[in-house]
Parts: sequence; C-alpha cells; structure tokens
Amino acid sequence: MSAHPLGPSQRTEALDRLGSDEFDILVIGGGVVGAGAALDAATRGLRVGLVEARDYASGTSSRSSKLFHGGLRYLEQFNFSLVFEALRERSLVLNTLCPHLARPVPFIYPLRTRFDRAYAGLGIGVYDVMGAGRGVPGHHEHLGRGRTLESFPSGSSAIRGAIRFYEGQVDDARHTMTLIRTAAHFGASCANSTRVTGFLRDGDRVVGARVRDLESGRQFDIRARQVINATGVWTDETQGMAGGRGKFRVRASKGVHLVVPRDRINSSTGIITRTEKSLLFVIPWGSHWIVGTTDTDWSLDLAHPAASRADIEYLLGHVNTLLADPLTADDVVGVYAGLRPLLAGESDSTSKLSREHAVANPVSGLTVIAGGKYTTYRVMAKDAVDLAVQGLNRAVPASCTERVPLLGADGYPGAWNNRRRSAESSGLAVATIEHLLGRYGTLTDELLDIVAQRPELGVPLSGAPEYLKVEAYYAASHEGARHLEDVLTRRTRISIEVADRGTAAAREVADLVAPVLGWGEADIAREVAHYDARVAAERESQHQLDDYTADAARLGAPDVRLGVS
Repeated sequence: MSAHPLGPSQRTEALDRLGSDEFDILVIGGGVVGAGAALDAATRGLRVGLVEARDYASGTSSRSSKLFHGGLRYLEQFNFSLVFEALRERSLVLNTLCPHLARPVPFIYPLRTRFDRAYAGLGIGVYDVMGAGRGVPGHHEHLGRGRTLESFPSGSSAIRGAIRFYEGQVDDARHTMTLIRTAAHFGASCANSTRVTGFLRDGDRVVGARVRDLESGRQFDIRARQVINATGVWTDETQGMAGGRGKFRVRASKGVHLVVPRDRINSSTGIITRTEKSLLFVIPWGSHWIVGTTDTDWSLDLAHPAASRADIEYLLGHVNTLLADPLTADDVVGVYAGLRPLLAGESDSTSKLSREHAVANPVSGLTVIAGGKYTTYRVMAKDAVDLAVQGLNRAVPASCTERVPLLGADGYPGAWNNRRRSAESSGLAVATIEHLLGRYGTLTDELLDIVAQRPELGVPLSGAPEYLKVEAYYAASHEGARHLEDVLTRRTRISIEVADRGTAAAREVADLVAPVLGWGEADIAREVAHYDARVAAERESQHQLDDYTADAARLGAPDVRLGVS
C-alpha cells in the first residue's frame, strides 16, 4: 500500500464514502486529538470517518509552542503522573513515531539568584530523572556564568549561570496533517472543509452527523455507530448540538507567540524561564526564534483568536529581562495566537486549570474528549477510542499506535545518511535535501519525483526562498490544502516567517496550486485578496490595546470557508 495522498480526488472519494457507508467511528475535529483518534481507530481495523470544518490543524494544533515536553510547571503542582506520561510520549515521538518531524533541542534555564539554582535544579533534576533522558541526547547539566554566556552571548549581565537540558520540538501543523494522512493510509475517510451542522438521532442515541461541504455547499448525512467529539475549544458548542447536559466544560486560554529573526538573539540553545504567571520559552525555529507564551482567559472568537498590543508588549518585556540587547516591536516578523482547551475548574486563573484530559459519554453513541496538551495527544486519542468501542458490542483490538510510525518515518535514518547521494542524483543542494527530509521524511522521494518531471518546481519561491515551489504544489496535490491560506500558514510557515507575512508569495503560490485545485483566474484573485485581507486584519489587531478591540479588528477579514451560500 503506497503512502495515501490527500489530494482533491481523494477528498471527493472520501466525501462519497462518508455519504454512502456506515462507519464504526466518526471523528469530528481535525486537530491533533481528532487526527490521533482517527489513526488509533483505523489501526484497530475499524471503519473510520473524520470531518474537519476548516483545515486540518487550523485551530489550536497549528498555534502551539511546537514542543513535545513534559511540562516543568506541572511539577510545581505535584502533577507527577501528567509529567511522566508526557515525557514517555516525548520519547515515543522522538525515537519511533516521527523522528523526521520531531527532534531534540537543547535549552537552558538561566539562573539569576543563588536560590534559583537550588530551586530550579531540584525541579529539572526530578524532571530529568522522570524522563530518564529518553529520546534526548543527554541528561541535564549545571553551568556556571562563563559557560552560560558562551552558549548564550546575548544574555544579560544579571544571569549567574544556567541549567542545560533537552526538550522535543515539532512543527505541530505538519505533524497533525501527517497523522491525518497516516490514518487515511490505514483506510480512514477524511475530509476537511466539512462542517457538522447537527447530529443524527435514533431515539436517544446519536447515530451519525449531518454535515455541509463548505467547498460545494452540499449537505448530506454520515451514519456511524459511534461518534467522537474531538473539537477542542469548540467542545461545548458541539456538545450542545447533541442536547442534554455536557459532562464537563471547556475554557479557552489564549497563548500568544512572537517570531523574531535568529540573528537578533545570539544563543546556541533555546531558553526557558519563569514569569509571574507561567513559563516563557525562547525556542529555536530554523532561521528564527519563537518567543512565547501568554496565558489569559479568552471568551471571544474561537476560530481567529487575536493577539493585542498588550500581549506583544508583555512578551517583549519579559524576554528583554534576559537580553543585553533588548528586542523591540520592529524586530517581530510574525505573531500567532492559539487557544488551549482547558477543563474548566474552580480557579479564576487559567494557568491553574487542569491540562489533564477527560473522556465521557454525555449521550448514547457520543464520546467527548476534552482538555489535555499537545504532547499527550496519542494517549487522549487512545482513551477516546477505548470508550467509544465499548458501544460497538464486539471485540476490538487494543490500541497499537505506540508502535505505528507516521508516514515518512519508515527508513528515515537511512534516508538522512544518504542525503548527499540524494542531492547528487536530484541536482539539489545538500542543505535543500536536509530541509525536505526534516519536513517530509522518506516521503521526500515523492517531491523529488515531481521535480524530476517538472524541474521548474525545484527552485525556491521568490517571495519565500526558504521553501521550494514544489512544496506549495505538493501541499495541494498530496497534503489536503484547499485554499491559499492553508498553504501559507500550515503546510508551510511562510505567514509567520517572512516579514511581509506571505503577501509577496501569495500570487506565486496561488498560481502553483491553481491547476491542482481547478482554479481559474477569478479564483486566484479571490484567494489572494482574501489572504491579503487576513494579513491586514491580523496586523491591525496587533496594534489594538486590548482583547476586545483586537478581536473586532481581526474579524474584519472573513473566513475563506464561510463564503459558501
């Protein structure tokens, strides 16, 4: 069985199956947990469907800190079980599941007082022992001031030393999309731009969902013996469609991240430090740094959470306490905001709400999964499917996803070792092959085959030279991208990595994907205009003083998928 593409024809076939077959499991939500649930169910031999209203990973799962980590702050809450579980999952993704997408990254925890070394050293030491160094190159190490500033020359004079340790990093949107593609490889019928508008009922039991294809406007029913609601921050809204009372409530917490050029901070490692509210990360990201995050309650638009000027100033203020040469707003290339789906609790502070997940059957035939964190997606997915299959009234194999590598992982170490030969045979630079291997793993051969047939696609995009033209083409032909925004914000990271946020590359990319997606000149113009409006609205929102005005500014650009009448 070849790697399953998610191109336009495969989406059409998936929609046909969704409308005609009866499924064992229908998953609602194409974020990391929904994608993980679809893969978990499909690898148990079940008939699986998945629908996503927007694009795969378009919500929280493309807007995280892009780390697989145990969560140091949960040690302070004495939540050892969550930390241990997360560190185990970190090891799995780094070693087995997707070594082409996730990699270990060194970090330092700067120390500014003598108390810091004892306090942080104990916490990181426990963290390290719990992880047992699994999946990372080494254990934690204490550094004096001299060695700290050798690794972090941009550090301020207040830094007395540091503790060095490792975390795992991943491109969250690519990882989630690859989960979807792997689920499709095992037989799942997956469709994005497909919104659930209501549930089908047989008496008190949920027996499927009514959906609308937002590309064509067609409505149809999907019949399923069990439905899994994995809609993250939309959980309450989706639960409401089923009637009855939900078993739990989800509260959204906004996390904002800034992207700045790599040359503005001179460091060979990432940096993690405490703020009065949570942890601040400075994360290496190719030719950039990601600085985040905030942790504030959010009750406004869930699809497009907006970063305000106050959010940006908060992050700059905290990161600048670490830097000898402070960052300014002019250094910020990109900004993104995501929402954490926290299980609502008694506390007024979102940073104290539980990151643990919960699974329930609020209505017969419907399983709801909520809470959790990106790192533990696989455990969440397993738990959701475990509960759902109890309603199938037949023997179902146990979860096996801890032994199922994602597409592109099989043979990856060998492909990496052969990268120079691949460069010679393809005519591309070794650095280009390394870039492709880090995004596609052994699926890189699919892109190289396209370049062999169409050499004009083997050159960089003029508006975003860190990416090849073939990557934009492949996003539409193999990775399920339906709109220009999908390519520029999730299949690539052009929207946050280029100073103009992708506006210069927009027309170029639209021309590349137009033949794949069947666009005419009017479609191309509409897609480019929409993307330009999105960038303008985001920029405007980031000049506003507070959440309310930022939200109003961001909503000035409509969702590209809401234009279907």
